[in-house]
Amino acid sequence: MKTFTCLLFLLTVTANSFAQSVIPKILRSEFIFETGKHFAQCHASSIEETKDGKLLATWFAGSREGNPDVKIWGSVYDGDSWSEPKIWADGISDQTYPCWNPVLFRKNGDSKVYLFYKVGPNPREWWGMVKESDDNGKTWSEAKKLPEGILGPIKNKPKQLANGTIIAPSSEEISETRWIAHVEIADLDMNNWKKYPINHESSFNVIQPSVLIHPDNSLQVLCRSREGSVISSWSKDNGETWSNLEETNLVNPNSGTDAIAVGKDYWIVYNPDIPGKEWWEGRAKLNIAASTDGMDWEKFMELENEDKGEYSYPTIFQDSKGKIHITYTFDRKNIKHVILEP
Repeated sequence: MKTFTCLLFLLTVTANSFAQSVIPKILRSEFIFETGKHFAQCHASSIEETKDGKLLATWFAGSREGNPDVKIWGSVYDGDSWSEPKIWADGISDQTYPCWNPVLFRKNGDSKVYLFYKVGPNPREWWGMVKESDDNGKTWSEAKKLPEGILGPIKNKPKQLANGTIIAPSSEEISETRWIAHVEIADLDMNNWKKYPINHESSFNVIQPSVLIHPDNSLQVLCRSREGSVISSWSKDNGETWSNLEETNLVNPNSGTDAIAVGKDYWIVYNPDIPGKEWWEGRAKLNIAASTDGMDWEKFMELENEDKGEYSYPTIFQDSKGKIHITYTFDRKNIKHVILEP
């Protein structure tokens, strides 16, 4: 298929005090599919590498977020172009429900790829689903509902810990005004899951954590919040207990972020603005920042810098060759894929 490469890609680099000494080079910036050809709106992408080095990307799309025709779509990247997008999952149950927030995941050294996603009328009533692919996303298994009370990764990828267990960052929107985060930990076969709260007593309202693994094997989550900041918590026991939630130095306009370790640093992709009156305000700019400790961050790149529009819900990961891949919602009309050389 024809790939649509963005002609204008704004890059701003600032000197910083972090261990990162080489400015990332943009190797590619492109849209994954042809705008308007398959659906009216799309959102919430995820990306994963297969064992043989191909890339899979997924997102939800349909007429509008929350409508029953919203399904999980996906595409495969062969190193040169993205395949024509196809429907990978739907919300057909006792009736047809919208699908939400797909997350791709592959265990270390495994060939099986997992597709987690949510189905339900809204984020307060949805439930977790999972599919599997043994052929690099060409075909997917029958959908399976996750155990009662387990939602799966809400937006960002699970991580496999040194002991082999899988930790999925998750959260619940109890109401429109109360949000809480937790992790769901599974055994290596991902048949048995257990849920562990992240400081539910806090007054912070947080969802959509990402998990960072620090050199001392402590875990950190970075969460979207309603309070205007990216919020952090720490675990010293592989995710079973968590410290009190606390603010980082990053502002957050009630929008999703994602973070990973890159070399000795940590990178986060985020919208650098304060909350507005509406949930969608503050999403016209998208940055990457770096940190050595996960708490104090400094911007080093702008991916988008507009006065209006929505450039949001980023996902970031590093492939087996060391390249950094970022995908994000491009104004609800497309999914943008950026490749960086760190």
